[in-house]
Amino acid sequence: MSAYIIARITVTEPEDYSTYARQTVALAERFGGRFLVKGGAPTALEGNSPDRHVIIEFSDRETALAWYNSDDYRRILPIALSSSNRDIVVVDGI
Repeated sequence: MSAYIIARITVTEPEDYSTYARQTVALAERFGGRFLVKGGAPTALEGNSPDRHVIIEFSDRETALAWYNSDDYRRILPIALSSSNRDIVVVDGI
């Protein structure tokens, strides 16, 4: 069953975040990840919305978690943490 990494992001340091984002795309693709949503300019229909939303599809939860917990991702994670405020979850598809 497919699994999805869903991120709600407010970017605080755009230049640094851009560096992180470029590296994340290539790394997720190595794990078979496919970006379904990667962008800003959301329109909030209810409640508040951060600057960006990202949804990455993986073949299953184990692969999504393997990507997130990989040494390569852990190396670039500090860039994301210092350049944005984020909420990230993994959810199973239906």
